[in-house]
Amino acid sequence: MTVTTATTTPFRAPFAGFAAQLALIALLAGNAGLTLAGGIAGIAYGVVLCALLGAALDRAGMTFLGWANLVTFSRAILAGGVTALVTSSVLGHEIPVWLLATIATVALAMDGVDGQVARRTGTTSALGARFDMEVDAFLILVLSVYAAVSYGWWALAIGAFRYAFVAASWALPWLNAALPPRFSRKVVAAQQGVLLVVVATGLLPAWAAVLVLAVALGSLTWSFGRDIRWLYRASRLREDARTRWSMTLVTGRA
Repeated sequence: MTVTTATTTPFRAPFAGFAAQLALIALLAGNAGLTLAGGIAGIAYGVVLCALLGAALDRAGMTFLGWANLVTFSRAILAGGVTALVTSSVLGHEIPVWLLATIATVALAMDGVDGQVARRTGTTSALGARFDMEVDAFLILVLSVYAAVSYGWWALAIGAFRYAFVAASWALPWLNAALPPRFSRKVVAAQQGVLLVVVATGLLPAWAAVLVLAVALGSLTWSFGRDIRWLYRASRLREDARTRWSMTLVTGRA
């Protein structure tokens, strides 16, 4: 898939990406012994991924995916392979752990590449940033499912945290406000994938794996908790400012 294939129509690149997703699933089926359910999960993931990306490109009026988004799209396709492997494992089928860890590691390692490419080529966009974030979030969710099967379903909270935050923002609109940039937030986010892959390798003794997962969940809880606290305080300040402004208008009219 090249940049030229990403032109003409917003859905052309997603179609090409879906073909790549099918090829990856077929490769894993032939060499990693995917179960039927694993293959279906990987294909279903590809369908949803490509449909959502095509719709997002259409809404943004983009017919050119660009190099940075192609990197992110490649990461997303690898996440589909991880999804297929994890689904097979959850259903009791033994999978090559080294292959799962390798694919996830490559996907995580590419995380910093798309941003660098976007900045160097001057192609940063809201769509690209959102796409990158969603791929990261889903990959962490799938890896947390894999960890939860072996070490307790509490580990699933690592991947579910971000989705719970989004769900809460539907009921509490003040959670949607922009946050100030923080380097520590980026560190914590990157740490989650790394720690989950380390656990996924199976090289750690059980007690060490549980400790690593606890560190991941603890740091994530701290990061989200700090941001939620900041957002709440900012919402109260905005509400107080609106109240004072309303009182000033009423007093002035009186």
